[in-house]
Amino acid sequence: MIATKMKNVKSIFILGLLLLLITAGCGADEDENTGNNDDANGEVNYSEEVEYTITGIEPGAGITVTTEKAIEEYDSLSGWELEQASTAAMVTQLDEAIANKDPIVVTGWNPHWKFAKYPDLKYLDDPKGIYGDVEVIKTLARLGLEEEKPNAYKLIEQFNWEVEDMEGIMYDAQESGDEVAEVAKRWIEDHPDKVAEWTEGVEDVDGEAFEIVSTPWDSERASANVVAEALTQKGYDVTITPVDVAVVFEAVANGDADATVAAWMPMTHKDFYEKFEDEFVDLGANLEGAKIGLVVPEYMDIDSIEDLEPAE
Repeated sequence: MIATKMKNVKSIFILGLLLLLITAGCGADEDENTGNNDDANGEVNYSEEVEYTITGIEPGAGITVTTEKAIEEYDSLSGWELEQASTAAMVTQLDEAIANKDPIVVTGWNPHWKFAKYPDLKYLDDPKGIYGDVEVIKTLARLGLEEEKPNAYKLIEQFNWEVEDMEGIMYDAQESGDEVAEVAKRWIEDHPDKVAEWTEGVEDVDGEAFEIVSTPWDSERASANVVAEALTQKGYDVTITPVDVAVVFEAVANGDADATVAAWMPMTHKDFYEKFEDEFVDLGANLEGAKIGLVVPEYMDIDSIEDLEPAE
């Protein structure tokens, strides 16, 4: 009897040891298969996860040019690539990443509706100041506009609104599926006091032509259409012409367009502004508190561009 019991104990011991070895082996395999992008401390290597790629927007855009400079200036971005496509493509990739809680690094700017849709987005700190600090969006007019179209000049000079105003129009258009022009009309109707400030002292005209030139971004579609609607209500026949950012400045400087409300300063459009600085009238900021930079979701545990790692 004692021998039988000892034999049973020995069998149980051997079985337990085998189970322990099998469990350890499976754990090792699991670590090998799922830990490829973790460092020695178990932290996620976000740079490797995003394949050392920043998801950007259109070639030639101010933030695209600035991001190319950032890649040159930051050691942490050495070997990185800027994926240039379109604003819509960038937002689509951002939507997919957030839905799956995947890491992503995108070029971002305020005002933009994505910050209203995803309030947990954050800018990465920019210690070198490549993206500048707070930006303003300025109104520029062609030379001679004040003398030729004084009432329109007065209205665009008095045009001023807030980041929340612009983002509200952008978000409404995105959620409703309505054209920005229709959303801008509703906004004008809902904000009579603000519009009254823009049109104070502005006399009505009878079908006088006015051309606004702008970039084809959601933010600039919002501002251009709001100003166009305000001018239309004063009797102007307004045309909005969307073009590349370089053409915006050239068109106003050459007198091919009357004005733009889409000049981001002092960093985003610095090069274009300085190229034509003496060939247009700067009417000052129509919006303060704009910002550009690299943006990531809050669930990514990094805070600075320098937290990223160079490509090997």
